[in-house]
Amino acid sequence: MRRRYFLLGGAAAAGALAVGWAVLPPDQRLMPATPLPVAEGQVALNGWVRIGADNTVTVTMTQAEMGQGIHTGLAMLLAEEIDADWSQIRLGAATTDKIYNNTTSVVDGLPFHPDDDSRTRHAAERIVGKLMRKLPGGAITGGSSSMKDQWLPMREAGASARALLIAAAADTWKLPAAECRAEAGRILHASGKSASFGELAAQAAKMPLPDQVALKDPAHFKLVGQPLHRFESAAKRDGSAVFGLDVKLPGMLHATVALCPVIGGTLARFDAAAANALPGVRKVVSVGGGVMGAPAAVAVIADTPWHAIKALRALQIEWDEGNLAGLSSSVDIDRLAQTLDSEQGSAYEERGDAVAALAAASRRISAEYRAPYLAHATMEPMNCTVQFKDGAATVWAPTQAPGLARMAAARALGIDTDKVQVHETYLGGGFGRRTESDFVALAAAIAREGDGAPVQTFWLRKEDMRHDFYRPACVARFEAGFDAQGRLQAWHARSAGQSVMHQVTERVFGMPGMGPDKTLAEGSFDTAYGFPNVRVAHQLVRSPVPVGFWRSVGHSHQAFFTESFIDEAAAAAGKDPLAFRLDLLAQQPGHKRVLQRAADQAGWGQPLAPAADGARKARGLALHRSFGSIVAQVAEVSVGPDKAIRVHRVVCVIDCGFPVNPNLIRQQMESSIVFGLSAALQGEITLEKGRVVQSNFHDYPVMRMQDAPVIETDILPSTRHPEGIGEPGTPPIAPAVANALFTLTGQRIRTLPLKLA
Repeated sequence: MRRRYFLLGGAAAAGALAVGWAVLPPDQRLMPATPLPVAEGQVALNGWVRIGADNTVTVTMTQAEMGQGIHTGLAMLLAEEIDADWSQIRLGAATTDKIYNNTTSVVDGLPFHPDDDSRTRHAAERIVGKLMRKLPGGAITGGSSSMKDQWLPMREAGASARALLIAAAADTWKLPAAECRAEAGRILHASGKSASFGELAAQAAKMPLPDQVALKDPAHFKLVGQPLHRFESAAKRDGSAVFGLDVKLPGMLHATVALCPVIGGTLARFDAAAANALPGVRKVVSVGGGVMGAPAAVAVIADTPWHAIKALRALQIEWDEGNLAGLSSSVDIDRLAQTLDSEQGSAYEERGDAVAALAAASRRISAEYRAPYLAHATMEPMNCTVQFKDGAATVWAPTQAPGLARMAAARALGIDTDKVQVHETYLGGGFGRRTESDFVALAAAIAREGDGAPVQTFWLRKEDMRHDFYRPACVARFEAGFDAQGRLQAWHARSAGQSVMHQVTERVFGMPGMGPDKTLAEGSFDTAYGFPNVRVAHQLVRSPVPVGFWRSVGHSHQAFFTESFIDEAAAAAGKDPLAFRLDLLAQQPGHKRVLQRAADQAGWGQPLAPAADGARKARGLALHRSFGSIVAQVAEVSVGPDKAIRVHRVVCVIDCGFPVNPNLIRQQMESSIVFGLSAALQGEITLEKGRVVQSNFHDYPVMRMQDAPVIETDILPSTRHPEGIGEPGTPPIAPAVANALFTLTGQRIRTLPLKLA
């Protein structure tokens, strides 16, 4: 009893301390622990802005630019609040300070329903958010969270800097600060006095930080909300933009790798005699895997990429295939279905009594849906340049997680993380693949053999395709029950598949994954539909197939399942799919507004002209909320004589909160839709005998320009906090196309990729 008393008392005390700590104000995100490094003539006014004597305003960038335009969007926030002229703005790299940690990416991953306004949710988010402020290396780009995370820090940094510049001007002119204002990169006074930011910067840096600053009323924004062109566009046009494979360093060597064709296999032996005899070859080495999920590899280090590739082909390698040589994706997916025969899964959402309501229903329908493994297939294959010299490493990498890349290089080289410096390049596509750091660990291990020279390690496309961290396969079963009047009374959804979060936790931290993983059931448990009785559950099933974050993660397949079955329920009830959804959204005016707008823009219910080849067309719609944004899409689809599915037009309506830059939003919707169509119509990774079958774009095709539909994006005005943009456009497109195909052909396709019988 005494021991129990102390244990319970200790637990209660710990709980009280946690609660007490949680209610304390969060750590500030304005000033770094170590001042920002500055160039000659520059001063840093806080951790986000440096001002030069030449009147340039350099904004600190913590997020990876991988084609989404985030550098432009974030710079707009600070430029708006500091009242800079847009031509003044420059971009600068962040340090590893914790003020740059992306707290939103983790907080949004907590398994709460978006409409949950409970104290439990708010407390959990507050605690996790505060923890993320403490952890090193948390500047991650992912989860469509960049703008959402920095909406306030960037604005507060700009407003604080503006206050310092005004204070400096007032001090210099001996005038009240309240009479001075900032405009287009200058501080002005009604008397006619005027000074540029550059002229005031040194004095501003000496002024005390303001206790609090007033942020602009969005009604007075001049830059934010405008369709400004992207910063990096000119550099991409003239070829000066530096992606990972563009890194060029004096004395740099090049390496490429051969990886075991069987998942989890290891190296048995290799013969490098023929490779070593070729010109330009410096060294052939074997590198053990394991660090951050890096596979075992044989690498050729050579003078040029071509010398490395040619020598790699001359290697004689024998692999130990291990115990997974019999692994088959078809068997793996069948096993998911078999799991649902006996398991009810862990509930993520439960209201009323769905099981009892189904038993009492006048009519019931059911269906099973399947989704395959998917690769990321970024245009730029995995690559990383590392120089290991004098016990320290410098890394140049196209990474979404520079902190994790730093950790990976340090582990691979057996050195402390403070001995590793990471330079982040532009990314030739990320989609979640580059949140992983296996390619960095492998490059660092190979660079150890570079005798102090920088070594650029690149993966051939087949190795990239066959050694990905795939979007998990998933199987789902749905049941719906109706009363005698055809009204939906019960909704029961169960799915089975692997956990991305559990695998990532094991790879990165060496700890077993535990607890509920939101990505398993997101897109299913968090719908906005008002089901009278609902149960949504997922059964975790482990598999050796490596899985990871893929653009929109669980939403990518759960939206297909859910929005397809909603259409099935509408058909069973004898109702129009639009009207059926609107009825279920009676308590969700925001969703109704988005859905109705999409239907109106697309001409829902109006006759459709045939396609240019005379084929009949039909419309299908889908509605989905992910990463805080609400998206509705209507797809116009036809079928060719060879059963080829053609998508002609997509109308997309989005409510993403305050639209910071409409250009970027439209570009991301177009990108997301084309990305989602590639997966919906053609994407599939299969495994046979432990080997990934696909190796390149000939057998893992992406949508070609001539097949891409006309995409019309309508951005609804909103005063809400900005929400995610990079991923929300992907989930609705597959069900929108599938639902159009049902209208067109009468076939209900329940397996991705979509194929007509």
